[in-house]
Amino acid sequence: VVLIGDSGVGKSNLLSRFTRNEFNLESKSTIGVEFATRSIQVDGKTIKAQIWDTAGQERYRAITSAYYRGAVGALLVYDIAKHLTYENVERWLKELRDHADNNIVIMLVGNKSDLRHLRAVPTDEARAFAEKNNLSFIETSALDSTNVEEAFKNILTEIYRIVSQKQIAERSAHDESPGNNVVDISVPPTTDGQRGSKLQCCQNL
Repeated sequence: VVLIGDSGVGKSNLLSRFTRNEFNLESKSTIGVEFATRSIQVDGKTIKAQIWDTAGQERYRAITSAYYRGAVGALLVYDIAKHLTYENVERWLKELRDHADNNIVIMLVGNKSDLRHLRAVPTDEARAFAEKNNLSFIETSALDSTNVEEAFKNILTEIYRIVSQKQIAERSAHDESPGNNVVDISVPPTTDGQRGSKLQCCQNL
């Protein structure tokens, strides 16, 4: 899963809040790409997710876009107190759809919901944009933890169920027996039944 959006919208703190339950008020701009992992339980299965935090600055765009190709999900983040970050969501969405798999699951995330007194993006406006573009939508606060867990768990659950249905269909077609109890949704299987290497291919950039 990739975190994308303008610089300063709180992507790194969303990641650290979800994976380590930490928040850094002095957080610096991400250089290139960083990632963290966390396992959660969905439908009795252990889901291990790799979450990639991408730099929002223009100069890193060539590097970060390379990671879209391996992604099965994306959190498209804006700052509810800065309307420009919301205006740029459309550009991020186009870039994601140009480079990522057609079946990628995308969630629009309005971060910094604790800044209610500075709100510049109405919730209803963002929700309408999400519905129009077939995205799920949630508002979060990495500062006070509001909806951070829910945002990641919702997108990971949706991805898991899509991947599971696809694997069940493939097993039915090939009459294969089910695998073990751990499902790795970070790297989809390839057509020859071996694990793909979409993410690994990019780790050496």
